[in-house]
Amino acid sequence: MSVELLLADDHGIVREGVKRIVESVAGQRVVAEAGNGEEAVQLALAHEPDVAVFELTLPRLCGVEAIRRIRQSGLRTRCLVLSVHQGHGYVTRALQAGAAGYVVKSASPAELQEAIAAVAGGRSYLSPSIAHCVVEAFARPGEGAVSPVAMLTAREREVLQLIAEGLSSKEIAATLGVSIKTVETHRCNLMAKLKIRKASRLVRVAIHEGLVAP
Repeated sequence: MSVELLLADDHGIVREGVKRIVESVAGQRVVAEAGNGEEAVQLALAHEPDVAVFELTLPRLCGVEAIRRIRQSGLRTRCLVLSVHQGHGYVTRALQAGAAGYVVKSASPAELQEAIAAVAGGRSYLSPSIAHCVVEAFARPGEGAVSPVAMLTAREREVLQLIAEGLSSKEIAATLGVSIKTVETHRCNLMAKLKIRKASRLVRVAIHEGLVAP
């Protein structure tokens, strides 16, 4: 079976290693590589790969948000997380966003190949070491089911991530192509929706929700 893949990771050496693993299987090839989430979404729209392999903590647009946008776009692309993060929150948020599989970076090349084959074939895959997260989510559905970030719009989540990455309002405005006043409005809306009074706490929320690495 021929499988085209997109790799999204902010470390070039990681992408190169994954590419070698992927292309060691006959019929599989990497058609695009992205170093940030925004670029990953654009490349997915341009190439429509069968599988997009994502790290979650990506600059510009986190992996969870990028996966959500790809799924909402209606593309046939299926998303597979390949991440260093193994926490319950990371796993459940990725799956809720539409990821079809989740592999930890400590996995073997054989496990990654198995996961890609499963996801490309329309199935799901979870590394055994994080499968308990899904079981716990079903066993205790009321605990942490609603993330505060889920109340935000896509643009508000994007602004929140850029704030957490240390960009000023002027830099965010230039990055998003909007006015500084618009950015400040988003900042005020974020604080109101998240029920926080100090702007410094926005960074804590972003880290807790996996938008940026701690």
